[in-house]
Formats: sequence, C-alpha cells, structure tokens
Amino acid sequence: MYGAGDVRVEKVPDPTLRERTDALVRVARACICGSDLWPYRDKPAGSGAARMGHEAIGIVEAVGSEVRRIKVGDFVIMPFAFSDGTCDFCHDGLQTSCVHGGFFGMHTEGAQAEALRIPQADGTLYPLPAGDDSLLASLLSLSDVMGTGHHAALGARVGPGKRAAVIGDGAVGLCGVIAAKRLGAEQIIMLGRHPDRLALARRFGATDCVPERGQAGVERVRELTGGFGTHAVLECVGSEQSMATALDIVRPGGAIGRVGVPHYDTIPGAQPMFYRNISVGGGPAPVRAYIAELLSDVLEGRIEPGLVFDRVVDLQGVPDGYRAMDARESIKVMVKP
Repeated sequence: MYGAGDVRVEKVPDPTLRERTDALVRVARACICGSDLWPYRDKPAGSGAARMGHEAIGIVEAVGSEVRRIKVGDFVIMPFAFSDGTCDFCHDGLQTSCVHGGFFGMHTEGAQAEALRIPQADGTLYPLPAGDDSLLASLLSLSDVMGTGHHAALGARVGPGKRAAVIGDGAVGLCGVIAAKRLGAEQIIMLGRHPDRLALARRFGATDCVPERGQAGVERVRELTGGFGTHAVLECVGSEQSMATALDIVRPGGAIGRVGVPHYDTIPGAQPMFYRNISVGGGPAPVRAYIAELLSDVLEGRIEPGLVFDRVVDLQGVPDGYRAMDARESIKVMVKP
C-alpha cells in the first residue's frame, strides 16, 4: 500500500530465515481486515510502501535451528501478532504485549503474499490437525476476527442471562455476536445498517437488530431493554461516535469491551461513565490465547465464523478486494494466493 486507495501487487524477494527462532510459511489463505481500511482511506502519499496483511493460515516450509515445537509440513494458524510464548505477558495470556513480539504488516512483512517469515515461530504459530478444506475459512478467522470478537465479549463481561449489544456489523462485530451467544447472553442486539450483514447476525444468534443511528439508535436499544440499556457492549468500530453510542446504551454497572482500533484521543463522557460505574476494557486481542478454546467449536461445527468471508480473490485481485470492502460491497475478503 503506497497511499490512500493505492494498493499494488508487486514481485518481491522470497522471504528467508533471519533468526534461529524464525519459520517460513507458505500462505494457503490470507485476507483483508477492516483495520486495513483505515490506512486505505488516509495513508499519506509518499509515506513509503507497506506490505499489508496480518491474518493467515498455511504450511511450514522451513524452520530455524532453535525452533522446537513447530515442524516442517505443519499446517498452522498465524495470529496477527507474533510472540515468544515464554515472557510474563505470554504466560498471562496477553501475547499482544509480548516483550519480544510485534504485529504482522507493521513490525514485519505482511501476509497478503505467497509466503511469509514468522518471527518467534514456537510461540506464535498454532499447528492444526490435517486441513479440511470446508473449514479453511473458519480456521482463518481464528487468526484475528473470531478471537477479536471473543476478546470484545470478555471485555464486556458477557455471561449467562446478560443483555449484550454489538456496535459494528463488520466481520469482528459479527464474530462478536457468535462470542456473545457462546458465552450465554440472553439478548444480543446488533447495531448495523446493512441488510445482508444483519441477516447473518441473526443467523449467528442476534435476537434484535437496530439499523437506526445516533440518538434514534440509542432510544431503540433502550426500548428493547426496558429503558435500562445493556449489561455489555461490544464496540467493534473504533470511532469516537461508536464509543459515544456505547456509553449511551450501556446500563449502570455495565461494561464495554472495545476492540475497534481507536481513532480518537480521549474516551468521551468521562464523568457520566464515572458516576454510572461503567467499566471499559479491551485492546488488541491476544488471539493466540483463544485459539485452543475456539478451535474445538469450529472443528465440531458449533460455530461457523468463516461465513463472514463473502468474496475470494487471488493476489492480483487484492486491490479490488480493498475497494469492495471500503465500498461495503463485501464483509470480508479472503485471499487465495
């Protein structure tokens, strides 16, 4: 990506092992993320080319001399952050704060490619049983969006009998619906505007859909919750307006789990939030910590997060994939190199 709206497909040198803890992965599937649309809209021209992509599954082709757990030939999930798996934060299940970690497409090359070098391979990659082609999309979702939706639900303290609202009908928000249902929410309200996405939200477990925006949307949520608002709000957008809406619809004593990359400097409504005892949690999801828990539900067919992928492109089609997602013609684009 060279600048806003300027995505190009280029030949680059093949990746190589640089550190003894590296692995090389041949990418089987990658994708475009909603967070990739922020630079697609506002990356300044002349700021340098960025190799994009931070979600992938693939096959290990080579490993460094100090890699012990990952083997050549393994079929693996690559979480969007790399981590050593041994530091204090990794032991706490917060791999996105690993002292030797970083983010693909930001601190290393991106995954919208044929192959990729994986730093800290033992701590980062998650080996899978033999691949089932029918599950590839859902397995790919575990590299980011399904784990991120789960993280939002945990941050919002979703639990049995709770009322939950999800702000944002993109892939993360839709996976947040799956997560809220998985965790036992009694009522799940999806706030979104696109009929096809709202239909998928209902398929995933949303009990109500609110297409209204602003104050009209707030009032509708209150009507659906007896005037009190929801116990939990999953904020999956990252705009100042979406956070303001979250604060308006959460009930006193409730919690907001935010996973949309924030494009604001301060959280609005600090005093009302204080006096209503509202908790705000979340951040970059440590999806590596969640794969084992979510994988069994994917393999046994209890959840189908791969349904958020509604378009498949090859590498040459990636620029049009960005355009389609930016124009809301597609929920999430899968890349098949």
